[in-house]
Amino acid sequence: MPQVRRPRKGSRAYGPRKRAKSQTPRLDSWPETGGSPRIQGFAGYKVGMTHAFVVDRREKSTTSGMEVQVPVTVVEAPPMKIAAVRFYENTIVGLKTAGEVWASDVDPLLDRRVHVPSRGEPDFSRFDGMDIEDVCVLAYTQPKLVSGVPKKVPEIMELRIGGGSVSDRLEYARGILGKEVAVTDFAPEGTYIDVIAITKGKGFQGATKRWGIKLLSHKNSKHRRGVANLGPKRPGYVRSTVPLAGQMGYHQRTELNKKILKVGTDGSEVNPRGGFVNYGEVRNTYVLIHGSVPGPTKRLIRFRDATRASAKTDSNAAEITFVSTQSKQGA
Repeated sequence: MPQVRRPRKGSRAYGPRKRAKSQTPRLDSWPETGGSPRIQGFAGYKVGMTHAFVVDRREKSTTSGMEVQVPVTVVEAPPMKIAAVRFYENTIVGLKTAGEVWASDVDPLLDRRVHVPSRGEPDFSRFDGMDIEDVCVLAYTQPKLVSGVPKKVPEIMELRIGGGSVSDRLEYARGILGKEVAVTDFAPEGTYIDVIAITKGKGFQGATKRWGIKLLSHKNSKHRRGVANLGPKRPGYVRSTVPLAGQMGYHQRTELNKKILKVGTDGSEVNPRGGFVNYGEVRNTYVLIHGSVPGPTKRLIRFRDATRASAKTDSNAAEITFVSTQSKQGA
């Protein structure tokens, strides 16, 4: 009989569990938004966690109208600068890059990340009359403003411009080229967003810790933390579904629908005595995110408009009555 060859069916979920290629997460999709043009993403650095008291505004909650204690993550988000405007045109194989226009005053350290073209005055004339389908910007962080992150070379990433028509988005992108944008230009307080980051790396781990398989019987020969069966005789190879030892952690993960509880500019409102563990003090604009986010302290955290936002979610600004500034040194 002839051999039947077909693509693998179903989802591979989190496989293969190998190390991320870069510590800067990559985004492949952006949701469609309405309203006026604005950037659909931002980035910051994870500071640490604390807790806050928030008034519960859920109507059907048993604690509705009461103060509840919630865990919050502090992310320091200094302004980002727009390095270039990127245009996409529609082709028979999908969106394709039509070209870029770079700003004249780009951080010289950015050359260590990407090749920056010769810096001249921005010229958009060559795109006149072109059928532009989408508009994005290349933005880079400013880690030199952050005292808790021991780096100076900025990270660069692509942010989509959403809302309005293509011409409106193009005009908005031209207006912010070479300028700084704040996290408030991305989303106000009370907005639900997606948080993307590279998780904490745990190195090479065995199958029991990596996949959570049960220990073998004490009567098993020579080992207890291995895999009992590697699979059938045929096909003559070990399938990818068999739990084996390998890399654990340092994977890109996305947390959906995380609420922005607060955007503050005074770091003393959240800084504990002695600063945050392994980070220090917050000195720039910070964001309080409800719950936890992936990655260790100092890790780059990316924000994006919520791709699975529900109409039932409460998008009003949270009423915060207290934010803990208790020292975390002994935690």
